[in-house]
Amino acid sequence: EVQLQASGGGLVQPGESLRLSCAASGFTFSSAAMYWVRQAPGKDFEWVASINSGIGRTSYADSVKGRFTISKDNAENTLYLQMNSLRPEDTAMYYCAMGITRGQGTQVTVSS
Repeated sequence: EVQLQASGGGLVQPGESLRLSCAASGFTFSSAAMYWVRQAPGKDFEWVASINSGIGRTSYADSVKGRFTISKDNAENTLYLQMNSLRPEDTAMYYCAMGITRGQGTQVTVSS
């Protein structure tokens, strides 16, 4: 059974940083392309970042490019999202995903 559990969210002020983690199990993590998506209150899901299964090529939404970094530790079966220079508009529930499977999210709130 595929399991994805995100953690690391919290309440921060604008300009601060957070690192999200996603513990993965139930599939061959090293062979999987992984994603972070988010959903702000009252809005649709938004793709945030992706990392492929091969050389680890990354892609980012324009809204986070240059501020967020996605990475994966295949030895630990863990996906990360380093979020710097956070803005109030980054406030959302963040989820890690593999294929069509999305795990439990972690809440990120950016507010002064």
